[in-house]
Amino acid sequence: MAQLIDGKAVAARVRAEVKAEVEKLKAERGLVPGLTVVRVGEDPASKIYVTGKKKAAEEVGFNSWELHPDDKITQDELLSLVDKLNKDPAVHGVLVQLPLPKHIDAERIISAVRPEKDVDGFHPMNAGMLSVGKPAPRPCTPFGIMRLLEEIGYDPAGKRAVVVGRSNIVGKPMALMLLAADATVTVCHRKSNLEAEVANADILVAAVGVPELIKGEWIKPGAVVIDVGMNRMPDGKLKGDVEFEKAKERASFITPVPGGVGPMTIAMLMRNTLEAAKATL
Repeated sequence: MAQLIDGKAVAARVRAEVKAEVEKLKAERGLVPGLTVVRVGEDPASKIYVTGKKKAAEEVGFNSWELHPDDKITQDELLSLVDKLNKDPAVHGVLVQLPLPKHIDAERIISAVRPEKDVDGFHPMNAGMLSVGKPAPRPCTPFGIMRLLEEIGYDPAGKRAVVVGRSNIVGKPMALMLLAADATVTVCHRKSNLEAEVANADILVAAVGVPELIKGEWIKPGAVVIDVGMNRMPDGKLKGDVEFEKAKERASFITPVPGGVGPMTIAMLMRNTLEAAKATL
């Protein structure tokens, strides 16, 4: 039976580490990291996410601001707002919460945030820095997964890693981070033979948003299973992308849904913001 990877506990440790560094930074250098989150309109999920980010920022001792323009804001107005935040020395991290209204080009907005303030790690320049192995803000979810692997003492070097999903937010950066850790990486998509690929995985990262797409019987005995999926079922319960009950009978470690990967995303956002502030010294 697999051991559960407690993302809540690890995320709490990360936040505690950040808080201790913030207190030291404030005492020794008089610097308080600042994070601004821009939430456009009234998307219910976005409101929940932003509330969680603001709460975490306040917990670790950041200056924290939420800007909440309505969904009638024009693209030029939003670009102007981002420009003001780029120029504000008190703001070290800028996060524009997705999704944005359909009349706004999200890629253009993301690209407008200065790379050094892009604490989501989505800017094309930061994506490029990741691809060539240079320091830059890392996308928070895969960054958090790497911390989870560290916490369980799992070294990906020489292991066969399978990442299911090729999104720019999770799948692609996850593959690059595992590659940088010397894993042999396969990225799966809708044209892949999932069963065959998953069966060879020493470490599996599932990030596609399809409930229980990956069957437990496919899991290689002893594999580490990281489930990024957060799928709301008709009964209101959350399920991951992996068939959890059967997978945990074969895996050595597995993340639960909820309580696995999710808490790590916000925790690593705090880490990215702290590093952005320290870079200004």
